[in-house]
Amino acid sequence: MLPELDPVVLHHVVNTLGWRDLRPMQRAAVTPVRDGSDALLLAPTAGGKTEAALFPLLTRMAQQRWTGTSVLYLAPLKALLNNLQPRVEQYAGWLGRRAAVWHGDVSTSRRQAVLYERPDILLTTPESLESMLVSTRVDHRLFFADLHAVVVDEVHAFAGDDRGWHLLAVLERLSRVAGRPLQRIGLSATVGNPGQLLTWLQASGAGHRPAQVVAPDAVAVADRPPPGDIELDYVGSLANAVTVIAGLHHGEKRLVFCESRQTVEELGQMLREKGVATYLSHASLSADERRRAEEAFSDARDCVIVSTSTLELGIDVGDLDRVIQIDAPATVASFLQRLGRTGRRPGTSRNCLFLTLDGDALTEAAALLLLWSRGWVEAVSPPPEPQHIVAQQILALCLQEHRVGDQLWTHAWNGLGPFDKNARPIVRHLVEHGYLDQDGGMLFIGPAAEARFGRRHFMDMTAVFTGPPEFTVMLGRNELGRVDPSLLTEEVRGDRRLLLGGRSWRVTYIDWRRRRCFVEPADGGGRARWLGTGWAGLGFELARAVREVLLGADPPVKLTQRAVNRLAQERDEKLRLVHPGGNVIVREKDGDLRWWTWAGFRANATLTATLGEAIDPVERFDDCSIRMREDLTPAAWAAAAAAADERLCLPEIDEKAVNGLKFSAALPKRLAMATLAARSVDLEGAAVILRQPTRFVTGIPT
Repeated sequence: MLPELDPVVLHHVVNTLGWRDLRPMQRAAVTPVRDGSDALLLAPTAGGKTEAALFPLLTRMAQQRWTGTSVLYLAPLKALLNNLQPRVEQYAGWLGRRAAVWHGDVSTSRRQAVLYERPDILLTTPESLESMLVSTRVDHRLFFADLHAVVVDEVHAFAGDDRGWHLLAVLERLSRVAGRPLQRIGLSATVGNPGQLLTWLQASGAGHRPAQVVAPDAVAVADRPPPGDIELDYVGSLANAVTVIAGLHHGEKRLVFCESRQTVEELGQMLREKGVATYLSHASLSADERRRAEEAFSDARDCVIVSTSTLELGIDVGDLDRVIQIDAPATVASFLQRLGRTGRRPGTSRNCLFLTLDGDALTEAAALLLLWSRGWVEAVSPPPEPQHIVAQQILALCLQEHRVGDQLWTHAWNGLGPFDKNARPIVRHLVEHGYLDQDGGMLFIGPAAEARFGRRHFMDMTAVFTGPPEFTVMLGRNELGRVDPSLLTEEVRGDRRLLLGGRSWRVTYIDWRRRRCFVEPADGGGRARWLGTGWAGLGFELARAVREVLLGADPPVKLTQRAVNRLAQERDEKLRLVHPGGNVIVREKDGDLRWWTWAGFRANATLTATLGEAIDPVERFDDCSIRMREDLTPAAWAAAAAAADERLCLPEIDEKAVNGLKFSAALPKRLAMATLAARSVDLEGAAVILRQPTRFVTGIPT
């Protein structure tokens, strides 16, 4: 028996889509979503989350006779919105309603049509919403006057970084514009803390509005593939990985994930040289290049697409046969997303082949699979102390309203911290440094904000993250993508050649002022490089799982003989660095004294800041170990550890690191430093390590 949806929606579900019933999660979502509750809908990739949200929302739209733009559908990627648009338009059309997309790649004429016709459902990004709110060309009070509900796709992708804080702040401002609380529906794959994620999404409505996590068939432990469908291999080099990929699974469609854009480019080029039909996708390729690759891959059969995490989210690239992972993803949650790309067709199962390039990557992949086998998934937590986002939001509010009362600005976010009265020191700083002007009890944009953020109608203010400066690569009038400027400035002999889109290009002209370079095809020799700093190191749980693997634990998946042999070698080489009874301090061959904590980057940063004089001042720590003073004795160590357990400290922050925090210039330096310190600390992990036994291994290995 199908649930109580609008009769027209039900008719099309049965007769247009040919569905005899809804999936359990879709069925369970109908009542709470139709009745106006906030909700978090959990299901694996391709689990029908979009339909679970839209079918009951369309029912509400029809029953309550909503008009104008009444539903927003937000996603983290423009490509995901483009991919969803035809489906959403089809569903809206069943009821004679309209849907449209709005983001940075949408033409001016299409945007004008959206403003004129006001679609019932608008698909967009939080950054584009911000630009609509601050634009002088959009009457935001008219456009959003009829807004009732917001769907946030891939909500976990927002919640774990500053885009999440920005999203919540913009939604609070939108609810003020609309004059009503907005129903919030999050769509997510498996997370370790769904209740907390829903509370986060509710923001100022938490505790005041009804809310429900809907997850009857969410993937956690029960939906894991059989161990034989996950295989861990050691290949030793990217060239060997290419040989394996080219030699296996002929006639099948394979999606290969890499952890860097440079690896994507190099792997793609080598696969093409072996005659494999190969397509590429990563963030530095132009939108047109990515779209062409994804469309070609979707229509092909015997082929490979090589991607960074850009294809981890729900973009449809057709029926996949295989997922292949080069080295290991950063999180279990990321692995689950990638695994969920396979097994969608009846009679197929989810699968993933890991191809690791060195011993460290092999042990990290084994550790990740060990955590996955136990049903463990990372909790999604918003980064603490988003003071730079507070500064951005105050400036954006003044752009939106033109003038804001200097005692009333806190109302814009409905009491949501940290955008409340605790932000008054930031407002004072903005006024004192000219980012805001103050007159007659009103705040408005000042000359410093105009100078720093005013280019292109303040568009630089709508994005809350800073990317490294890159040069746009042009083939005639067509944009191919972007490259790191170091490739254009380093000395070379002969032609300067780039690798982009898996192909080599010869640089013919560099426009330094406009940051563009022009190229023509070359027959090889191109190089790829990006100097992004997105890697935050291993987390505590994953680092401890690496220790378990080195102590002998194997994940319950298929290991090739090559992987078994290399794991045995890794365990033998690191025998002195792990101990089942606790952690060790070891004298290395070069005389260095190193504490092997296996605690992850942030916990080791915390321990380094806390232990002070016991730590060597140079090259002090990494994910797994901390360099100690060479003359440290067991007695001095015991005294330092006992004192440290009572006074854990925040890590020290290099003042240069503040430059990478967008809008840090609009903050008092102490607040910017405090933000970075709060994001570099792991007090809980550090405390666990300090309370474990630590033994000295004094002999220097031969």
